[in-house]
Amino acid sequence: MKVLLLCLLASSALAWPTFLSDAAGPDLAHRQQDVNTLLDHVTEHIHSGHLKETAEHFDPEADTSIYTDGGKAVHALMADLKDHRVLERHHWFSLFNTRQREEALMLFDVIMHCKTWEAAVNNAAYFREQMNEGEFVYAIYAAVIHADIGKGIVLPPLYEVTPHMFANSEVINKAYTAQMTQTPGKFHMDFTGSKKNPEQRVAYFGEDIGLNVHHVTWHLDFPFWWDDAYGYHLDRKGELFFWAHHQLTVRFDAERLSNHLDLVDELYWDQPIVEGFAPHTTYRNGGEFPSRPDNVNFEDVDGAVRVRDMIIHESRIRDAIAHGYITAADGSHVDIRDEHGIDHLGDIIESSLYSPNAQYYGALHNEAHILLGRQGDPHGKFNLPPGVMEHFETATRDPAFFRLHKYMDNIFKEHKDSLPSYTKEEIEFTGISLEDVHVEGALETFFEKFEFDLGSAVDSADQLTDVDVTASVSRLNHSPFSLKFDVNNNNGAEKHGVVRIFLCPRRDANGIIFSFDEGRWHCIEMDKFWTKLAPGHNAITRDSKNSAVTVPDVPSLKTLIHDTDEAIANGSDLHLEDFDRSCGIPNRLLLPKGTTEGMEFALAVTVTDGDTDAQHGVLEKVGAHSHAQCGVHGEKYPDHQPMGFPLDRHIEDERLLLSATNVKYTIVTVKHNDHH
Repeated sequence: MKVLLLCLLASSALAWPTFLSDAAGPDLAHRQQDVNTLLDHVTEHIHSGHLKETAEHFDPEADTSIYTDGGKAVHALMADLKDHRVLERHHWFSLFNTRQREEALMLFDVIMHCKTWEAAVNNAAYFREQMNEGEFVYAIYAAVIHADIGKGIVLPPLYEVTPHMFANSEVINKAYTAQMTQTPGKFHMDFTGSKKNPEQRVAYFGEDIGLNVHHVTWHLDFPFWWDDAYGYHLDRKGELFFWAHHQLTVRFDAERLSNHLDLVDELYWDQPIVEGFAPHTTYRNGGEFPSRPDNVNFEDVDGAVRVRDMIIHESRIRDAIAHGYITAADGSHVDIRDEHGIDHLGDIIESSLYSPNAQYYGALHNEAHILLGRQGDPHGKFNLPPGVMEHFETATRDPAFFRLHKYMDNIFKEHKDSLPSYTKEEIEFTGISLEDVHVEGALETFFEKFEFDLGSAVDSADQLTDVDVTASVSRLNHSPFSLKFDVNNNNGAEKHGVVRIFLCPRRDANGIIFSFDEGRWHCIEMDKFWTKLAPGHNAITRDSKNSAVTVPDVPSLKTLIHDTDEAIANGSDLHLEDFDRSCGIPNRLLLPKGTTEGMEFALAVTVTDGDTDAQHGVLEKVGAHSHAQCGVHGEKYPDHQPMGFPLDRHIEDERLLLSATNVKYTIVTVKHNDHH
């Protein structure tokens, strides 16, 4: 991925922001070491090293020549700090709280306007000691992701930086006891609920800490607050919002079918929230995540969101779909009856700063998260902290998350179904014939134990030695496999192809086979990659570990610290290229669970023309992890076709698709091994 980004930058140097572009700054190992220090035990003071002295003595306002804005951003933040207008330390932080988000972005703004790494890290060390730790962590993660100088830095897994957001309270309490009694421990973490609740059958998916990290990181990569003034445009952000969440929803549905449950139903504002949820988690500094009983009716959240506004905004969005245009703030019409319409629609549904008329269309997605998160205490009677839906880290734990996104997914589908079906010419790739597709290796899933560190969940003290405390959790994985394709290029000249791979549940929960048009909306995107097609026969092999949808596990914070310190001590390069992005489905979740007897899926593959994709040459050489749902930072989305093509639109006649020579459709079986 590092090589890919360097190649892309060479072809589009102006895409990255000019902030933090000091090429003569520290090498990657020293920058990684600084980030490791800044994010280790963030609720405590920096204990040692040069950043401890910096945090104590640095004056952010002493020399404003270190900033590209002359110190404007840092003066604003310091003024609020001196006037005690910022959130105190050791308090919960939620991005959906407007004031708290503004404070986090004030720090983000400071970091982004630093001219050098030294200026950025000095500011980060100083404000780490002054600001709320939740705001600090968010600002640092966002800055490292979006600033030019952050390239190559691996952000530690959030489940080790803020473990209270990922581990249940029972495990956290055991970790505290272990620290106080100086007894190392590894504690098993169960999923929430009991077998009396059918939803617990799929809790392994919604509560998967890798999936949680993917969700929060996607919203860091494509934040709804993003302003292009930060340096570049987030290409097709609205469409990516649709596609990433559509894929979460269809993956959840596949897991439900794997566990003999019906497809998830959508939310209705005028009907009860059927499934309750008890998170069994607590905030780092006290206060439990609120629970919600079964069959709660939606109520207005005082001072935040009204239910009737949600209904009004939904109606306006559906009217836009019916009319084929969005009404912009200046009264002009934005056409959505084309391939770009889904991008505009995603912008208004979320809504982001890219929305052409946020006042009229509202913020359906963001306000829905607040509305659901506050149903345990909608009127503030008990002064409860935000619910799990008000944090991207924890939202997928709540079954209502998937009901919410099924509701939004159906709005997107209404738009997609309003578009004309693809023609034979749009589907075909002239002269290209996909002769055969077969799987090498078993499509087999299993559960394994995964251990992660809880050191940041407990307090340290000079009088006590830190002991090893970890959590062990079951997680889904699959055996390695590869897909093999036989492609004939009958054009007499080299062609650039895009291989698109989908895995589609074949039957519903009652065993009834989905119609082709119904089933195509439930398809999981497994991979998408570019390849050169030489004249004649081409034998292509694609390993599951290389999927453009997924990412590998990020090394633990302890591993990052060890490898970084070792590289610096030895004067060697630090190689973390495989882990430079956390946005992406965990590779081990590439396959849905399946069943012990074997669950049938349709494997649909198409090879399409990639010649007009701007970066096909680079992508053919080195590929890219997770670009399918997370794009490439600072660059145009690499694929010119709509996301999900050619299964994203209504199919009038399946024979049109299946008769195309560049399309292949076969039935495969995914088995779950209970005794792995």
